[in-house]
Amino acid sequence: MSKLGSFAGGIVFLIIAAISLYRLLFWFPITIGEQRVGQVASFFVFVVCGALCAVLFRQGIVSDRR
Repeated sequence: MSKLGSFAGGIVFLIIAAISLYRLLFWFPITIGEQRVGQVASFFVFVVCGALCAVLFRQGIVSDRR
């Protein structure tokens, strides 16, 4: 994967993680088709997107060293 692609993916996942962290800190309801999305789902989104962001940013840095 190219350096630009890694950084672009990292930024996208960083934005998603930031939105889910905001939802965890300042709770606001999300309803999808009459079903409420719980805080546990937001926590998992935060953890997964944070990890993907770290992996993609690290890949962008490592691919630059070669």
